[in-house]
Order: sequence, then C-alpha cells, then structure tokens
Amino acid sequence: MKRIALVSITVLALSACATPETRVRTALMDAGLSQPIAACMADRMVDRLSLIQLNKLNGLKKLRRQDMRQVTVEEFLRRTRALQDPEILGVATSSGLICAVKA
Repeated sequence: MKRIALVSITVLALSACATPETRVRTALMDAGLSQPIAACMADRMVDRLSLIQLNKLNGLKKLRRQDMRQVTVEEFLRRTRALQDPEILGVATSSGLICAVKA
C-alpha cells in the first residue's frame, strides 16, 4: 500500500513540474495534431497566451473524433473556435499557419 502511495506521489510531482510549453504540446497532440506541428505551435502559444487561456486548450482533447491520425490545422482551428475566446483563436490561427508552412 505504501508503495502505491509513493508511486502516486511521484507521478503527481513529476506532472506538476511540466512546463507550460510541454502541457500545451501534449494538449495539441491529444487534440490530434502531429508532434512537429504541436511543438512548433506550443512554442509560439506559450509566449502569447495567459495560463488561463492555455488551460482552456486542454478542453480540445474532449472534442476528439474516432480517427485522429489525420487532423488538419483547419479542423484544429474549427475546434479552437468552439472555445469562444477570440484571442486563443487568433494566436492558434497564426501559429497554425506559420507552423504548417514550416512543416
């Protein structure tokens, strides 16, 4: 029992240490974006959005479809629009376009 508690505490401590960029990248990948595009977008987004806005992006993974292998930036932006935050949409749009061109 003590071992399970120790493992749980360790996992929680490590997840608390994740940087905002790591959390955003993970949320973007959970929403279906590829790792390179998610990493590029997360790098740009953490500099332009508040922590509250970045946390809203976690809600995108709840909008998952069955086949997430090929989510386009356009589909991601449609999902982002559903968050009803114009600033998030603007930053996600510009970041998505720039990162899609780079990829």
